Amino acid sequence: MTQVCVNSLRVAVPGKTLLDDLNLEFSPGQLVGLIGPNGAGKTTLIKTLAGFQPAGTGSVTWNGRDIRQWTARERAAVCGYLPQHYVFAWDYNVRDLIELGAARVAANEHSIADAVRAHELEALVERRWSTLSGGERARCLLASVMVAAPALLLVDEPGASLDIRHRIDLLARLRATAAKATVIVVMHDLELAARYCDRLVLLANGRIAQDAPSAEVIAPGALDATFGVRFQRVAIRPGFDAMLGIPPS
Repeated sequence: MTQVCVNSLRVAVPGKTLLDDLNLEFSPGQLVGLIGPNGAGKTTLIKTLAGFQPAGTGSVTWNGRDIRQWTARERAAVCGYLPQHYVFAWDYNVRDLIELGAARVAANEHSIADAVRAHELEALVERRWSTLSGGERARCLLASVMVAAPALLLVDEPGASLDIRHRIDLLARLRATAAKATVIVVMHDLELAARYCDRLVLLANGRIAQDAPSAEVIAPGALDATFGVRFQRVAIRPGFDAMLGIPPS
């Protein structure tokens, strides 16, 4: 179990404050979504939580220990991090990439086989990275991160390249993982964020506009103001997996 605490966090670059005085706590038991407009600070926050973006002031702690005190090996054993974009120096095949992920911990062949099946990669295991589509690459990277069963899972917009079925499967898998691990995911698909995330942190201009259970965040108020959009709220009937808006005739 890994608890993550953010205390008075501020991150800035010349001429711009990216994150401003953030205070947050994350624990296992709920899937947490980070939402907000472009430039709100979502990716900066997830990178800072992972230890790849240094804090200007304030701190990020894992289990009460400042992240700056963790070695790279210690972080790799605890945290799985999936960025928006990833470029490999070598043209690995899919199985190689999953094995690299498994090597971070004592994962065995059974774990690797389970990851291949869970992400529907059976037909792709011998394919090279350069031959994969965007969606296939996303599933491969997710498998390589999740095969190690990290206690802390940080994912930046994982569904961008996935078709709707695989996007839904992914969110269901992340929610199940959150029962025993701390899982934080950057989301742009607000409908799926509202449906699958237990808690939403709404960011605007590097600050927290709202941090509450999903049902509260999607209610009229801060969400509409932050995005500058008037949302129509519609209850999704049981038995349906996603919603399509039908334009007025």
